Amino acid sequence: MDQTGTDQILASKWDIPFVILAAARAAFGDLPLWAKAIVLGLIGSLAVWTAATWLRERRRRVGRGSTDGRAVR
Repeated sequence: MDQTGTDQILASKWDIPFVILAAARAAFGDLPLWAKAIVLGLIGSLAVWTAATWLRERRRRVGRGSTDGRAVR
């Protein structure tokens, strides 16, 4: 076979989420239910905190803008 000289592999857009879910399943699969609940709660709390912080900063930036609601650049 002819070789093109590239070592690149084409991947679909679902490869990375699949690998992340497979790794999480392998890492947390043997944990008891209460431990899974704690991990899920911590991850959920982090997601809510990040969203709230982003929204608060966005509102603060937009609030300094013009009166028609558009941000000043």
